[in-house]
Amino acid sequence: PNINSATARVLDAAGIQTLVADDAGCCGAIRTHLNDNEGGLADMRRNIDAWWPLVSAGKVEAIVMNASGCGAQVKDYGHALAHDPAYAERARRITTLTKDLSELLPDLVPRLKPRLRSRGPKKLAFHPPCTLQHGQQLRGGVETNLAALGFEVQLAQCESHLCCGSAGTYSVLQPELSKRLRDRKLSHLEPLRSEVIVSANIGCIQHLATGTATPVRHWVEVLDEALA
Repeated sequence: PNINSATARVLDAAGIQTLVADDAGCCGAIRTHLNDNEGGLADMRRNIDAWWPLVSAGKVEAIVMNASGCGAQVKDYGHALAHDPAYAERARRITTLTKDLSELLPDLVPRLKPRLRSRGPKKLAFHPPCTLQHGQQLRGGVETNLAALGFEVQLAQCESHLCCGSAGTYSVLQPELSKRLRDRKLSHLEPLRSEVIVSANIGCIQHLATGTATPVRHWVEVLDEALA
C-alpha cells in the first residue's frame, strides 16, 4: 500500500490524476507461476472487466504498473487471451495501454524537478528486476531519469542482469536456492555503500530486504520523499 500511495503522490505532483479500479486484483502471475493456468486467466478476465469501463469511456490514457512483475504479466494479456473470443480484443487493448511506471519518467522529470528538495537519501543502488530488464526489455530508464533528478544511482558492477532469487513463487518453492541467489546479488550491491537499495518490483524488494540491513525500497518511494 505504501508504494501505491507514493505512486499516486508522485503522479499528482506531475499533474497526472490516478484513477483506481476497485474491483481489480492480482494480475494473475501468482497462479500462472503455480501452473494454475485457468486461475490465472480468470484473474486476467476479472481485471479486464474492472478496467474496461474506464478504458471504453476514454477516461484513462494508460494503465500504470508499479510492480514490474505485474507489468510483464498484464502486457501479456493479449497473447494469453487471444483464444478467447469474448476477451481477445479487449485484452489486446489493455496490453497496448499498459505501462511500467518507469516508462512515464521521461515526461515526469521536467515536471518534478522544480518541486524536489534536498531531504531524503540521494545515494542509491538499483537492482533492475528480471521482469523489467528482460521481461519488458526496459533498461536504463530508472537510472537515467533518477540521475536527471539529482540522485546518484549505481548498478552492481557484476551480474546486474541476474535474478535476485525472488522470481515470483520461486522463493517459496525453492527457498535454499533462492537465498543463495539473494546473497549473491547482495554481495555485489553492498560494495556500492548506498543509503538505500531500490528496485521496481515488490517481490525483489521483499526478498532482498530479508538479507541486508540496508533499507530496500521501491524507487518511487524515495522520489516521493524528495518532493516538497
